[in-house]
Amino acid sequence: MPYAQLKQTKAIQPKHNVTLPQPLDSKTCTVKADCRSHALIVPFPSCPLPLHIQPSIPQQVAAPTPNMHLQTLLPVLSALGTTAVIASQPPAHLWATHYSGNVYSLTLKDNDLSISQTLDTCGDMPSWLTLDAHTRTVYCTDESGSADPSTHGSLTALHVQPDGTLREGAVASAVGGGVNSVIYQAGGGKKYLAIAHYGGSAISTFSLPIKQNQPTLQAFHFNLTRPGKVPQQDSSHPHQVFLDPTGSFIVSPDLGADLLRVYAIENGQSGKLSECPSVNVTFGSGPRHGVFWTDASDWSVGAWSTRSQKTKAIGETMMYLANEIGGTVMVFDVSYPRSGCLSFEKTQTMVPYPGGVMPEGATPAGISRIGDDFYVSIRSDQGFAPSDSMVVLDRSPEGGPLELRDLSSALGKVPRTFAINRAGDLVAIGNQASATVAIVRRDPKTGDLGEEVATLQIGEPGKVGTAEGLSSVIWDE
Repeated sequence: MPYAQLKQTKAIQPKHNVTLPQPLDSKTCTVKADCRSHALIVPFPSCPLPLHIQPSIPQQVAAPTPNMHLQTLLPVLSALGTTAVIASQPPAHLWATHYSGNVYSLTLKDNDLSISQTLDTCGDMPSWLTLDAHTRTVYCTDESGSADPSTHGSLTALHVQPDGTLREGAVASAVGGGVNSVIYQAGGGKKYLAIAHYGGSAISTFSLPIKQNQPTLQAFHFNLTRPGKVPQQDSSHPHQVFLDPTGSFIVSPDLGADLLRVYAIENGQSGKLSECPSVNVTFGSGPRHGVFWTDASDWSVGAWSTRSQKTKAIGETMMYLANEIGGTVMVFDVSYPRSGCLSFEKTQTMVPYPGGVMPEGATPAGISRIGDDFYVSIRSDQGFAPSDSMVVLDRSPEGGPLELRDLSSALGKVPRTFAINRAGDLVAIGNQASATVAIVRRDPKTGDLGEEVATLQIGEPGKVGTAEGLSSVIWDE
């Protein structure tokens, strides 16, 4: 917000004599005041124009909080007898998908979250959204279909409009059961999209931007050589695709196969993936989602052009894996051997719940991080009945074990997904069964989750344990 503007419906005389911070410029009706990046407009009877109090702060003064701005100016405003209203922050935009077949555009303004658009798009079961911020295109995957080749899902391009709403663009047929996607780059900056197909037992790729009826670039189909521990592991179920810190590899947790499937992005501009050796995860774990951590400065390795240069530039690297069936989080030390693929060594397994025991029927779902603060959503624990929970985990800066810090309410049932905004001060939680998006505050300094900002019902609630209700939420960032 470049300015905070105070509005007054009618001119009023000052209640008291007032000494303004600096001499008033009678031509512009402007006075400088000790506040940062804010301009105040109030009527002043000796001027034919509203009085403008312009920002003027010494560089050595630390940036004040919004309350400090007000405290600085309250004596002036009080003396002027002004009753004012402060203009709010510009609205933020989000998008959410619902298994009923709709994609929603949301607007967050102050503490009010509202639906600005309901769009019937992205097949019968919209499941996941991935934003290409450069082209202002949102790619939506559809969970319809299965591993049966006679069925299929879809990939839809949605173009972002100036007001944050979406317009449907090209649609391409895809392997069935798409639940997650990630954008990656090949040589020359050419972009591609990888999709994890849970129901389709596959991983597929598309070149971007997609065109109408564009064919798949690659599709890797998987079969189990043995059944898993539970019926949910009767077939391969890739649940996520995500990039390593160098942007050279894609990792996919396969919930059905108890594997981490690893792919190297081939050199050149083809965008094709080469299979690396898969990583075995403890039998019955059901790996769902993961996230990398590295001590390298943010994407500093991106300055290098080749995979070998990037892997040489990377520092200490770890991967954190949320296991749905086993109810655990695993920690892996990651290295980049000369073989050209990734190497994983497990260093810790912990239960992300107070007392080290996951409640019966509860499962970890999403995992994300900012710095050394890790967040895991817990489904069906009823930790804040009738709502489920969000867990905050600490990674020791010295590389010690991951530890539980805090448990807070997800403000809804079955938090399937969540997204942290770029500023790191807000978290959007997508609660599947209650079909709500809940916005909570996050302290960027401590990493703690705080008070509720807003909660909004989006579509019909779903039944716990089914593919119904809200499926994903992301920020327009």
